Amino acid sequence: MTDTKPFDGKLALVTGASRGIGAATAEALAAAGAHVILTARTASALEDVEERIHAAGGAATIAPMDLTEGDHIKKLAEAVAGRWGSLDILVLNAAMLGSLSPVEHLDPKELGRVFALNVHANQALIGAFDPLLRRSAKADVLGITSSVGSEARAFWGGYGASKAAFEMLLNAYADETAHAGKLRVRTLDPGATRTRMRQLAFPGEEPESVKGPEVVAAVIIEHLLGDGATGSRITI
Repeated sequence: MTDTKPFDGKLALVTGASRGIGAATAEALAAAGAHVILTARTASALEDVEERIHAAGGAATIAPMDLTEGDHIKKLAEAVAGRWGSLDILVLNAAMLGSLSPVEHLDPKELGRVFALNVHANQALIGAFDPLLRRSAKADVLGITSSVGSEARAFWGGYGASKAAFEMLLNAYADETAHAGKLRVRTLDPGATRTRMRQLAFPGEEPESVKGPEVVAAVIIEHLLGDGATGSRITI
């Protein structure tokens, strides 16, 4: 008799999976039985995560890419469709902080790069993978957001505006797909978490004073297995 895991036979895609919350989530999904596709820009870092997953008895495939470049997302979706046919879990985690600055001093080019990854790339991912998600018997889309996406904070205008737009996209997508009852779309605000982005934003903070990304990953698994409603916002 073999032990079964809750995500046996499921396919998951995690963006920004080379470190932090993305890596921890990918490892947790693999430990729960899913085959996980890992995307990020740095191949070597993705290989490290993949090795940890394989060493723990899980299954993973890496897809190094810059989500803001050309037709990389479309090609990835075509490859996934050709090999697996459908997608069960999409975790939209990749994001760029940008400079923390007064609104009047925001650099337009840098702000454009922030929106290119935090908003435009995520819309492209939804557009490319929507057909595969709809082929799943029951699929989940989970977007990692931030408190500054719903509550304005001084000097966080650029990043906060991108997360507000990201949340609006996901909430609209949730409303558009709710009638079918097969696709659940939600956002998750992880709160203060020990990540590289957190270190950039709060360089004087003691890293051990905030929770590790594995705590967030455990909550993500719990909610993916739970019965939360589409369009909801999860806060840790």
